[in-house]
Amino acid sequence: MDKEDVKRIINNPGFIPGVYNYCDRWCERCPLTSRCANYATGEEFFPGSEEQGIHNERFWEQLGEVFRVTMEMLKEMAEERGIDLDSLDTSEYEEEHEKILEEAKTHPCVVAADKYAKRVDDWFDTKKKLYVEKGESLQKQVELGLTGSDPFGEAEGLKNATDVIRWHQYQIYVKLMRAMTGLLEGVPEIIKDMPKDSDGSAKVALIGIDRSIGAWGAIRGYFPTEEDEILDILVHLERLRRMTEETFPGARAFVRPGFD
Repeated sequence: MDKEDVKRIINNPGFIPGVYNYCDRWCERCPLTSRCANYATGEEFFPGSEEQGIHNERFWEQLGEVFRVTMEMLKEMAEERGIDLDSLDTSEYEEEHEKILEEAKTHPCVVAADKYAKRVDDWFDTKKKLYVEKGESLQKQVELGLTGSDPFGEAEGLKNATDVIRWHQYQIYVKLMRAMTGLLEGVPEIIKDMPKDSDGSAKVALIGIDRSIGAWGAIRGYFPTEEDEILDILVHLERLRRMTEETFPGARAFVRPGFD
């Protein structure tokens, strides 16, 4: 791989610029992978699930090569603009950024998102038996061939709802952290009239919250005996949704490239 390989992907006119900046990273369910430079890069340089394993030596070699080429291109662009990267003193920025990160972690939205992620883990850790019993019940329906039941459809629906919850579980926190740090850092004068990155990140978090609320509603239908606990989680998510919308009033209106 070299710079020309990377440029060929980046400059492909069929790709939507920035489409990967405000997505949920769930490529398997994304309708825009054929127009995403990030996805194309992964497919070309990290093909196949085996190549993407964290214990695969080839994967780390390729990742290191991508990093090397990216840094090479960055230095070239900096030189073209008369910027000497080696002379830049980033210590002051790093110190300020650390302060902002610590402040962001204490914001009610971020705290609530972190609490939600932990509650999801707690719920699934304590409900393993429930899933086993549900699986056995659905298997029994298949064996008996009961009319009026759809055990395969029910199993698929339960899996889908669980997958949605698990996918967005931590991502909501991550996106809100990015949104909050962006909000606290403020918007540089040169881009003050452009859409705020913080709103874009908050929108992705809100979409994750919306989908999680829907998924928990589905889980509630599969496990009616767990209604009280699930309703408690839903109330927590609804409060988080409202807090996020109040903190980032422009988030819902943010237009994500390719998606909105």
